[in-house]
Amino acid sequence: MIIKIILVIILLISLYTDVKNRKILNIITLPSILIGFIYHFATQGFEGFLFSGKGFLTGLGLLIIPYLLGGMGAGDVKLLAAIGALMGTSFVFYSFIYIGLIGGLIALVLLIRNKGLVDLIKSFFYTIAFFRSNLGSMFISKDKPSRISFPYGIAIVLGTLCTLFWGGF
Repeated sequence: MIIKIILVIILLISLYTDVKNRKILNIITLPSILIGFIYHFATQGFEGFLFSGKGFLTGLGLLIIPYLLGGMGAGDVKLLAAIGALMGTSFVFYSFIYIGLIGGLIALVLLIRNKGLVDLIKSFFYTIAFFRSNLGSMFISKDKPSRISFPYGIAIVLGTLCTLFWGGF
Protein backbone atom coordinates (compact mmCIF):
# COMPACT_ATOMS: atom_id res chain seq x y z
CA MET A 1 0.00 0.00 0.00
CA ILE A 2 2.84 2.41 0.83
CA ILE A 3 4.36 1.96 -2.63
CA LYS A 4 1.04 2.97 -4.23
CA ILE A 5 0.90 6.11 -2.08
CA ILE A 6 4.46 6.98 -3.14
CA LEU A 7 3.48 6.37 -6.77
CA VAL A 8 0.48 8.71 -6.57
CA ILE A 9 2.59 11.40 -4.89
CA ILE A 10 5.30 11.30 -7.57
CA LEU A 11 2.65 11.27 -10.29
CA LEU A 12 0.92 14.36 -8.91
CA ILE A 13 4.19 16.26 -8.43
CA SER A 14 5.35 15.29 -11.93
CA LEU A 15 2.02 16.34 -13.43
CA TYR A 16 2.26 19.73 -11.74
CA THR A 17 5.86 20.41 -12.78
CA ASP A 18 5.32 19.16 -16.33
CA VAL A 19 2.26 21.32 -16.90
CA LYS A 20 3.77 24.37 -15.21
CA ASN A 21 7.39 24.21 -16.43
CA ARG A 22 7.37 21.47 -19.10
CA LYS A 23 9.86 19.50 -16.97
CA ILE A 24 9.71 16.31 -14.95
CA LEU A 25 12.33 16.79 -12.28
CA ASN A 26 15.22 14.44 -11.53
CA ILE A 27 14.75 15.19 -7.84
CA ILE A 28 11.44 13.32 -8.13
CA THR A 29 12.23 10.50 -10.57
CA LEU A 30 15.68 9.38 -9.44
CA PRO A 31 14.82 8.96 -5.72
CA SER A 32 11.61 7.18 -6.81
CA ILE A 33 13.67 4.67 -8.76
CA LEU A 34 15.91 4.15 -5.75
CA ILE A 35 12.91 3.80 -3.41
CA GLY A 36 11.45 1.14 -5.71
CA PHE A 37 14.65 -0.90 -5.66
CA ILE A 38 15.14 -0.55 -1.89
CA TYR A 39 11.51 -1.28 -1.01
CA HIS A 40 11.26 -4.40 -3.13
CA PHE A 41 14.68 -5.65 -2.00
CA ALA A 42 13.74 -5.08 1.66
CA THR A 43 10.37 -6.83 1.36
CA GLN A 44 11.21 -9.68 -1.04
CA GLY A 45 14.99 -9.96 -1.09
CA PHE A 46 16.82 -10.59 -4.33
CA GLU A 47 13.56 -11.55 -6.08
CA GLY A 48 12.17 -8.13 -5.21
CA PHE A 49 15.32 -6.48 -6.55
CA LEU A 50 14.86 -8.37 -9.83
CA PHE A 51 11.15 -7.46 -9.87
CA SER A 52 12.05 -3.77 -9.56
CA GLY A 53 14.93 -4.05 -12.02
CA LYS A 54 12.81 -5.67 -14.71
CA GLY A 55 10.12 -3.02 -14.25
CA PHE A 56 12.73 -0.27 -14.44
CA LEU A 57 14.23 -1.65 -17.65
CA THR A 58 10.80 -2.17 -19.19
CA GLY A 59 9.75 1.42 -18.43
CA LEU A 60 13.05 2.72 -19.73
CA GLY A 61 12.91 0.56 -22.85
CA LEU A 62 9.37 1.53 -23.79
CA LEU A 63 10.15 5.24 -24.16
CA ILE A 64 13.86 5.33 -25.03
CA ILE A 65 13.28 5.16 -28.80
CA PRO A 66 10.75 8.05 -28.86
CA TYR A 67 13.20 10.04 -26.72
CA LEU A 68 16.13 9.32 -29.04
CA LEU A 69 13.99 10.39 -32.02
CA GLY A 70 13.20 13.69 -30.29
CA GLY A 71 9.55 12.93 -29.61
CA MET A 72 9.69 13.43 -25.86
CA GLY A 73 11.91 14.59 -23.04
CA ALA A 74 14.21 12.57 -20.82
CA GLY A 75 11.99 13.30 -17.82
CA ASP A 76 9.15 11.34 -19.43
CA VAL A 77 11.47 8.36 -19.89
CA LYS A 78 12.75 8.54 -16.31
CA LEU A 79 9.20 8.85 -14.96
CA LEU A 80 8.10 5.67 -16.75
CA ALA A 81 11.28 3.94 -15.53
CA ALA A 82 10.44 5.05 -11.97
CA ILE A 83 6.90 3.70 -12.36
CA GLY A 84 8.41 0.40 -13.49
CA ALA A 85 10.84 0.29 -10.55
CA LEU A 86 8.01 0.94 -8.12
CA MET A 87 5.30 -1.27 -9.63
CA GLY A 88 6.94 -3.90 -11.84
CA THR A 89 6.93 -5.05 -15.44
CA SER A 90 3.30 -5.92 -16.08
CA PHE A 91 2.04 -2.75 -14.38
CA VAL A 92 4.31 -0.50 -16.44
CA PHE A 93 3.39 -2.35 -19.63
CA TYR A 94 -0.35 -1.92 -19.03
CA SER A 95 0.29 1.71 -18.10
CA PHE A 96 2.13 2.16 -21.38
CA ILE A 97 -0.91 0.94 -23.30
CA TYR A 98 -3.18 3.39 -21.48
CA ILE A 99 -0.56 6.13 -21.92
CA GLY A 100 -0.46 5.55 -25.68
CA LEU A 101 -4.24 5.64 -25.96
CA ILE A 102 -4.57 8.78 -23.86
CA GLY A 103 -1.62 10.49 -25.58
CA GLY A 104 -3.08 9.71 -28.98
CA LEU A 105 -6.46 11.05 -27.92
CA ILE A 106 -4.89 14.27 -26.63
CA ALA A 107 -2.90 14.65 -29.86
CA LEU A 108 -6.04 14.10 -31.94
CA VAL A 109 -7.95 16.72 -29.96
CA LEU A 110 -5.08 19.20 -30.39
CA LEU A 111 -4.92 18.49 -34.13
CA ILE A 112 -8.65 19.04 -34.52
CA ARG A 113 -8.53 22.17 -32.37
CA ASN A 114 -5.68 23.62 -34.41
CA LYS A 115 -7.21 22.38 -37.68
CA GLY A 116 -4.03 20.48 -38.41
CA LEU A 117 -5.94 17.24 -38.92
CA VAL A 118 -7.26 18.38 -42.30
CA ASP A 119 -3.73 19.20 -43.48
CA LEU A 120 -2.46 15.87 -42.16
CA ILE A 121 -5.15 13.93 -44.04
CA LYS A 122 -4.56 15.97 -47.21
CA SER A 123 -0.83 15.36 -46.98
CA PHE A 124 -1.37 11.63 -46.48
CA PHE A 125 -3.65 11.26 -49.51
CA TYR A 126 -1.52 13.47 -51.75
CA THR A 127 1.55 11.48 -50.78
CA ILE A 128 -0.21 8.25 -51.76
CA ALA A 129 -1.71 9.73 -54.92
CA PHE A 130 1.56 11.18 -56.18
CA PHE A 131 3.74 8.27 -55.03
CA ARG A 132 5.55 10.22 -52.33
CA SER A 133 6.36 13.15 -54.55
CA ASN A 134 6.23 16.68 -53.20
CA LEU A 135 3.33 17.79 -55.43
CA GLY A 136 0.92 17.66 -52.51
CA SER A 137 2.80 20.43 -50.74
CA MET A 138 1.45 23.03 -53.16
CA PHE A 139 -2.09 22.25 -51.94
CA ILE A 140 -1.28 22.29 -48.23
CA SER A 141 -0.84 25.49 -46.30
CA LYS A 142 2.62 25.95 -44.82
CA ASP A 143 1.65 29.12 -42.94
CA LYS A 144 0.79 27.29 -39.74
CA PRO A 145 3.44 25.79 -37.50
CA SER A 146 3.60 22.09 -38.28
CA ARG A 147 4.58 20.99 -34.79
CA ILE A 148 1.96 20.61 -32.10
CA SER A 149 3.29 19.60 -28.72
CA PHE A 150 1.95 19.06 -25.24
CA PRO A 151 3.47 17.95 -21.94
CA TYR A 152 3.39 14.16 -22.31
CA GLY A 153 3.54 13.82 -18.54
CA ILE A 154 -0.22 14.37 -18.62
CA ALA A 155 -0.71 11.16 -20.59
CA ILE A 156 1.81 9.29 -18.43
CA VAL A 157 0.06 10.29 -15.21
CA LEU A 158 -3.46 9.59 -16.50
CA GLY A 159 -2.43 6.26 -18.04
CA THR A 160 -0.70 5.15 -14.87
CA LEU A 161 -3.68 6.15 -12.74
CA CYS A 162 -5.96 4.17 -15.08
CA THR A 163 -3.80 1.10 -14.50
CA LEU A 164 -3.71 1.72 -10.76
CA PHE A 165 -7.49 2.00 -10.45
CA TRP A 166 -8.73 -0.31 -13.22
CA GLY A 167 -5.83 -2.73 -13.66
CA GLY A 168 -4.83 -4.40 -16.90
CA PHE A 169 -7.01 -5.54 -19.74
